[in-house]
This record gives sequence, structure tokens and C-alpha cells, in this order.
Amino acid sequence: MEDKRILYVSSEVVPYLAENEVSLQSYEMPKMINDLGGQIRIFMPRYGNINERRHQLHEVIRLSGMNLVVNDMDMPLIIKVASIPKERIQVYFIDNDEYFKRKATFSDEEGVLYLDNDERAIFFAKGVVETVKKLNWVPDVIHVHGWMAAMLPVYLKHYYKDEGIFAETKIISSVYDQGFEGELDKEFINKVLFDNITNEAVSDLVSPTYENLMKVSIMHSDAIVAGSEVLSPTLTKFIESSNKPFLPFASKDTIKEVYTSFIKNHVL
Repeated sequence: MEDKRILYVSSEVVPYLAENEVSLQSYEMPKMINDLGGQIRIFMPRYGNINERRHQLHEVIRLSGMNLVVNDMDMPLIIKVASIPKERIQVYFIDNDEYFKRKATFSDEEGVLYLDNDERAIFFAKGVVETVKKLNWVPDVIHVHGWMAAMLPVYLKHYYKDEGIFAETKIISSVYDQGFEGELDKEFINKVLFDNITNEAVSDLVSPTYENLMKVSIMHSDAIVAGSEVLSPTLTKFIESSNKPFLPFASKDTIKEVYTSFIKNHVL
């Protein structure tokens, strides 16, 4: 994996948020590639419950200041960066006061999903791509973790399809059992269609459940990794029917060998 460039884009990453399957794998996989001599970057949202002082986040002025259009609204993009202690791994944070200032990740204190989670996912996807373009850092692979990052494959394959920088980039999506209950905003699909993405590409978002969001992400990825030992029968069947390279769930003892082999032999 030496000198391969892998971009990790995740909803959650340890140590900035609590440990769960998504946040742990979004830390352990990049660390693994980094230890093997690969070049890695990590992107995640800068939720308001991330302690900026403790984790020493600081704004990158040269990357901030752009406006991204979400549902016909101009939303300022702020980029912050921090380093994971002892690992020499940089983490970039996509920030916007309207979307990410609140002191929680996906839902309020009553457990109700934020109404604008769909727009936050669109903003996050666009923010990552625009920042990578500014960095002029061309990834060989983009590995997506968590549902807040699930729109990235869609936007890369449609909205940014004419960007030469990503012409050779392969996209891996990790699929987890950890999602959300209910649905996101019913207008989600129309906000995506506003960006000239075809209805055929995102028709599952008519009913924006966790599983349908993951189906759209899988459809636009080049390879799939099982992030959980048990996935729903519906998602399992969908992954199998996609005929894309697939890495079944691997234990902590075997993941290093099988993950790197999967990338070298089935993705690149």
C-alpha cells in the first residue's frame, strides 16, 4: 500500500466522537494504511459536540470561505483541521454554523432526527470534494463510512463527473447495521434533483430511509465492505445483486490482511 493515496470520509471518527462501529473503523482503517506507508486523509463533519479546544482544531483560512449551494441556498464552507495524537494523521472537518453548530450529531435530546440531515449530507459531500480539489491531492481510493457520508459516491459520479481530478479514483462504501429509524426529509430527492442528478440515479430516495440511502450509495460505489457482522437481509441481498467487489465482515485479527488485499486485488 506504499504511496497509495486513500481518502476516508466518515460520519464519525474516534477520538472526536464516542466509540461505535463506524467511528472505530473510521480510525482503525486509516491508521492501518498509514502504518503500511500509504498516504491518507480523513474528513468528517465538525459537529457542535466536538470539543475544539481539547482536540486542537483550527480553521484553515486558505481552504475556507467558499459558498456551497444546497437547495438553492448559499451556505458558507468552513474547513478546520486537527491531528490525531501520536498518529501523524490529519483530520479535516467540514463546518457550517447553520448545519453543524448544534451540540449533537444527528438528533436532538429527544432522539428526533434533525429535519435538515438531508441537507447536511449534501453539504458534507460537496464540502469534501471542493476541499480535496483545493488541496490538489488526488486520491486513488475514497472509502466512505456512515450514512452522513453516503451521498459522496452519488455526487462524485454525477455532479462532479467532469472533474478530471477524480477520473481514476475508485470509491469503496462500508455498509453498517448502525443507521437511523424512520425517514429523512421527504424533499431530500428534490434537493438532489436540483443539482441536475437524474431521477433514475436516486429514485430510492423517494422514501429516504436508512436502507434506501445506503442502496443509493452502493449503486454509485465501485466496491463494498461489510462494516457490521450482521446486515439486514434486504441490504445483504442488494449488495449481492449489485455484483460489485465485496469484502465480508472481517474480525480485528484478520482485517489488516484481508482489507489491504481487497484494495490491491479488487479495487485498484
